[in-house]
Amino acid sequence: MTAGTTLTDVTTTAEHELAALQREHGRPLFSLLLRLCDGDRQRAEDLVQETLVRAWQHPEALRADAFESVRPWLLTVARRLAIDARRARQARPPEVGDAVLENARVCADHAERSAAAVDVREAVKTLTPEHRQVLVLVYFQEASVAEAAKALGIPPGTVKSRAYYALRALRRVLPGYAADLR
Repeated sequence: MTAGTTLTDVTTTAEHELAALQREHGRPLFSLLLRLCDGDRQRAEDLVQETLVRAWQHPEALRADAFESVRPWLLTVARRLAIDARRARQARPPEVGDAVLENARVCADHAERSAAAVDVREAVKTLTPEHRQVLVLVYFQEASVAEAAKALGIPPGTVKSRAYYALRALRRVLPGYAADLR
């Protein structure tokens, strides 16, 4: 600042220069950024503003006598900002609107499943060894009645009745899970 200028004069001059810069180069900047942002007008407008902020932060680039126009410098800054913005978006997971979340399927909590597994293990321990063998084969190892009968060396009807009585005993021990044991 010179001795005769005040801070408000400098601020006003900077504002006028920035407004003139926007008037002269705003449309070409916006056109370039709109293409680089795949037609997203809001993002392009934000990047135009960011480009002008960078110009305001670096007045030495605007007053350099090495080139005729500041447009190449502005376009380069705008292009780099668009590239940085695209990379930042790709580094984050995509944003999801509220409507998508409302329709999303709710998964059971891992802690609830773990607690249920512990409850079932404890309940199965209360069964007789014969009933436990049938349940393990038929329900946990997903063997058919014929396969379980062959593995245990008992008739298929016995496998069915043991499975029935084992489930009935589990329903008594696990009253909160009765609907799952049908």
